[in-house]
Amino acid sequence: QCIDISPLSRLADCKLTYESCETLASALQIPNSPLRELDLSYNDLGDRGVELLCVGLTSPLCNIQTLVLGQCGLTEGCCSDLASVLSSPNSQLKQLELRDNDLQDSGVTLLSAGLEDPDCKLHTLG
Repeated sequence: QCIDISPLSRLADCKLTYESCETLASALQIPNSPLRELDLSYNDLGDRGVELLCVGLTSPLCNIQTLVLGQCGLTEGCCSDLASVLSSPNSQLKQLELRDNDLQDSGVTLLSAGLEDPDCKLHTLG
């Protein structure tokens, strides 16, 4: 599989599933990658996909600063993985978009733990 790497990758509504996320996570770990923004909205990634994606997002080689996961079929089940990314000293994430997912109050509570971590660099959560 080949993924074109540029500073912005818009993969919104590309029929991606959790199975695509392992390849994406590998792409996030390419040394000196120029990729800074990744839009995966309107794909059926689910919690399992985000779990796989978070492996790449916590890599010291990952330079992602903006991640868009709107309407990706996410629930509170992925929130502890996302909180781990937010609290990772390796994470460069500054903007995270999670609109139109079913995170519930329990998921937001889990995310809050990541936001409160001193290593969290996030400025915008939507």
